[in-house]
Amino acid sequence: MPKYVIERDIPGAGELTPDQLQSISQTSCSALRKLGFDIQWEQSFVTGNRVYCIYRAPSEVLIEEHARLGGFPANRISLVSAVIDPTTAEHSQTHGRTAPAASGSQTRETCSA
Repeated sequence: MPKYVIERDIPGAGELTPDQLQSISQTSCSALRKLGFDIQWEQSFVTGNRVYCIYRAPSEVLIEEHARLGGFPANRISLVSAVIDPTTAEHSQTHGRTAPAASGSQTRETCSA
């Protein structure tokens, strides 16, 4: 399933309390349950004024629907074309690229409220 990075412009995101982050996560999980197994939330990174989310979904349309149901922005949705890390430098046969991000496990990450 394709992997996406979603950039959410949220002023003050880095100052959200643990309780606020939990509430946002619960809202996201609730929206995911409504959408079924075709969309999966892997993780999110909270920075000063943005949240970067990693999702697997068959298309951007489902990600946009998740954002609409959850009531939060999806300012930029980018398809991941490859994933690299320090081990990529060690694999000369791949010429600096790993397998496309769309391959891999299709197990669903679960959300608990």
